[in-house]
Amino acid sequence: MRSMDCFVRKFTPDFSSTTRDFLAMALYQGLQQKLQQKLSPQQIQLMKLLQVPTALLEERLKEEIEDNPALEIGEEKKDETEAATDELDPDIPDGQDDPNDMLEVPDAYEDYGDDDDIAEYKTKDDHVPELEGSGTIPHPISTGLHEMLSEQLGLLNLEFLEEKIAEQIIGSIDDDGYLRRDTHSIVDDLAFKQNIDVTDNMVEKVLQQIQQFDPAGIAARDVRECLIIQLRRKIKVKQSPALKTALRIIDFHFDEFTKRHFDKIIRSLELDEELLKDAMQEIRKLNPRPGAQAGPVNKAEQYIIPDFFVYTVNGELELTLNQRNAPDLRVSDEYRDMLKDYEKGSKKDKRQKEAVVFIRQKIDAAKWFIDAIKQRQQTLLLTMQAIIAHQRNFFLSGDETSLRPMILKDIAEKTRLDISTISRVANSKFVQTEFGSFRLKYFFSESLSTESGEEVSTREVKNILNEMIRVEDKRNPLGDDSLTEMLQAKGYNIARRTVAKYRELLNVPVARLRKEL
Repeated sequence: MRSMDCFVRKFTPDFSSTTRDFLAMALYQGLQQKLQQKLSPQQIQLMKLLQVPTALLEERLKEEIEDNPALEIGEEKKDETEAATDELDPDIPDGQDDPNDMLEVPDAYEDYGDDDDIAEYKTKDDHVPELEGSGTIPHPISTGLHEMLSEQLGLLNLEFLEEKIAEQIIGSIDDDGYLRRDTHSIVDDLAFKQNIDVTDNMVEKVLQQIQQFDPAGIAARDVRECLIIQLRRKIKVKQSPALKTALRIIDFHFDEFTKRHFDKIIRSLELDEELLKDAMQEIRKLNPRPGAQAGPVNKAEQYIIPDFFVYTVNGELELTLNQRNAPDLRVSDEYRDMLKDYEKGSKKDKRQKEAVVFIRQKIDAAKWFIDAIKQRQQTLLLTMQAIIAHQRNFFLSGDETSLRPMILKDIAEKTRLDISTISRVANSKFVQTEFGSFRLKYFFSESLSTESGEEVSTREVKNILNEMIRVEDKRNPLGDDSLTEMLQAKGYNIARRTVAKYRELLNVPVARLRKEL
């Protein structure tokens, strides 16, 4: 028996681990059935459209119309729509609701205009601003930073190499007005990209001339150099002890200046406190981002196109969707007729079948897009209604302290929509009220409990914290511990780390950096 075991061990092949794994996989191969949820094309379009703000919706419509010739701008008659739907969707049995009907905007939001008598709320009220129409938005015409610098470059009498160096430097300046590339990198750029051989000294010489351009501080390598350039230009115009002191502080004690170590600056430069205060006042007048004021105007930042209008009419809140969100779209009649003609034809060769498939795809895509636009309107209105119901006191009074705690989950439960859908709606949408225009995200805030057990909005706590910092003694700013004790004394159960988080959200630096003379 013992000899047999030895025989088996001797003649049994020694498979490697990889071979054993392969054999094991081969032994257990088989078919599996899985259920997966996939989004339909209409759902994908709807999610993308929900994220598009009103300012960019028109561009999205133009892109869709260019890509799909079966989609047109224009109001479609109801009878024609129903007839075309019955012809193109013959599989819908009689008596069954068309899914497109579920996407219609409720009648409560349609315009009133059938009554003969003019209602009181339709008369003009001088205290309520007029709703914006769908007219063209004027945009200012401005010159970009690089164009402005190129125009000034033309005023210099430079040689060929110097001009090429200057163009390379101007092209390397970012939107804030800083030159982020060092001198040696610019020399390499000219050598490899333009086959121009220059030296570091030549680049530095041209750079000094560009740094004299407007706006002051342009083409600096860092903030320190930017402030020094501006101070030297001011000193040429007006020599004052405050400006000279400010230049000494930035030039020799920039690190102490950024850390607000005023005592070290006073001892090192042998200054009195009054002169240091005047110098600090001159430094505050400088612009650390000289290119920002000369750059092109960002239209998205300069103009806010609201998605909703909420006004008080006879003591009741009236919600209106911006007409830009409700464009009139229809399926092209020409494409419908082409589809009918192809289907009625007796001879259907390969080319005709391909044409029918193409036309059907374009018509289906147009219908999907129209339905997605309608669904977008309905989702926007439904979400905004829930926000108004939750924050009714704010929309009536405009008092920020009347904002109630509200999170995405609260609106999702009221509207029976997914939290991700509410997030997409609130992310880039604006509402215009009698008290100004607000992002929808402005109305969302977490809750914080008081000593009495009442839940208040964290926005209220942030406002109180911001007010405390505003009225504090700037010579001895309040630390996070002191701010926490003051908030707790007002009845807010809040921890120090929460106060630090709220302070950072308010873009307020720590106490040491808020110290002033």
